[in-house]
Amino acid sequence: MAFRKRGVVLPQAGSTTPSGSSSLPTAAAKEQAKGTRPSPLTGTPTTSTGTSSLDSLFGGHSGLVLGSSLLIEEQGTTDFGGAVLRYYAAEGVVQGHTVHVLGVGEAWGRELPGLNEEKPKKEVAKVDGIGREREERMKIAWRYERLGEFGTSGREKTATTSTFCHTFDLSKRLILPSPSNIHFSPLSTQPDLSFKPTDPSVSPFTKFLTYLERQLASSPPTTIHRIIIPSLLSPALYPSHASCPEHVLQFLHSLRALLRAHPTTTSALITFPLSLFPRSTGLTRWIELLSDSVIELAPFPSSSLQVKAVPGQEEPAQGMLNIHCLMGGVGGGDDLSFVLGRRKGLVVRPYSLPPVDGDQEGQNPGGIEVEGGGKATKADIEF
Repeated sequence: MAFRKRGVVLPQAGSTTPSGSSSLPTAAAKEQAKGTRPSPLTGTPTTSTGTSSLDSLFGGHSGLVLGSSLLIEEQGTTDFGGAVLRYYAAEGVVQGHTVHVLGVGEAWGRELPGLNEEKPKKEVAKVDGIGREREERMKIAWRYERLGEFGTSGREKTATTSTFCHTFDLSKRLILPSPSNIHFSPLSTQPDLSFKPTDPSVSPFTKFLTYLERQLASSPPTTIHRIIIPSLLSPALYPSHASCPEHVLQFLHSLRALLRAHPTTTSALITFPLSLFPRSTGLTRWIELLSDSVIELAPFPSSSLQVKAVPGQEEPAQGMLNIHCLMGGVGGGDDLSFVLGRRKGLVVRPYSLPPVDGDQEGQNPGGIEVEGGGKATKADIEF
C-alpha cells in the first residue's frame, strides 16, 4: 500500500479534470458589452440615457433597461426633449454603440454635445491628496497592501473602472468617429412641401422598420443599438397621413416587437409634442400604452424663467417633470422639476418654491415702514 502525503485531495473515480482547472468555467464568463451593466434590481442589462439624474429615476434599475422604450412628452414650443435625445445619442457614440435616428439629417448629428473634460471638485480634491496617501501607504507592509487585490482578475478591474454615464458640455460639439456609428434614416415619404398628392395608404415608417430588421439581424450579438425618434408625428418631419392610427400604431407595435426580440442589445427613446396631440386624445393614450416608460416635460412660461440664479445657490427650475409610467418605479412621491445647464446637462431634482419677491419684512431688518416715514420695530408691534 502506497503512502500519500497529508492534505492532498484524492481524485474521484472517473474524474479526468486536471488540478487547477476547476476555475476555468468561471473565468470564461460572458464578457459584458461596453456601456452596459446589470440591473441591481433584476440583473437585466441596462444602459445610460446620457443623463445621470434621469438614470436614477428608473428605480432600482439605475438606467434604461435594454429591450425597452422611453417616451418623452413635451408641452409648448421648447425642445428640452430634443436635448435629452442628443445626450442619449452622444452617450451611444462615446460608448461605441450603433445609433439609428429617424426623420432627421446629418446636421442633427453635428449638434451633439461634446465631452466635459473638467474634473469635478471631489476628483480634484482626491488628486491633491495623492501625496499624503502615498506616504501613508509606505508605512504599510506590501503583503497587507495587496491582500485586497488577491483573487481579482484584470477583466474585473477594467470593468469597474469603465464609465457608465459620461458628462457632456452643451457649449462643445462631439467629434464623430470615422467611420461614424450613427446612421440617419429618412422617412419613406417626405412632408407635403411639393404640393403633390401623396398616397395615404403608404406608411412612412415601412422603410425604417425594414432597415432596423436588417441591421439587427446582421450585427454581432454584442453590438448595442440605440433607436432615436425625434418629434414623432411633427408636421415639420412627417406627412399629414403619418398620424393615421393604422400607420403610427402599427409602427409602434412593430418597434416594440423588435425590442422584445432583442432584449439585450436594443433600446429606444421617442419625443412627442403634446401641444399638437394632447393626452386627452385616444391616439396619444394608445402611444403611451405601447411605450414601456412615459415622462412629461412641462416647461414654465418664459416670464418665470427670467429669475437669475443667486451665486452659491441652485439654479431656478425651468419646468416640471411628470412621471406617468416608469419601469422600476421611482423613489419618493415628491414633485420633480428639471434644469438644463451648460455643463451639468439635464438635472432632475425635487421641486421647491423660490423665495417670494417683494418681501419687505425680510428685506428690511430694521422694521416695517409706517406712515410718517418711521419704522415699526418688533417692540412696537408686540402688545
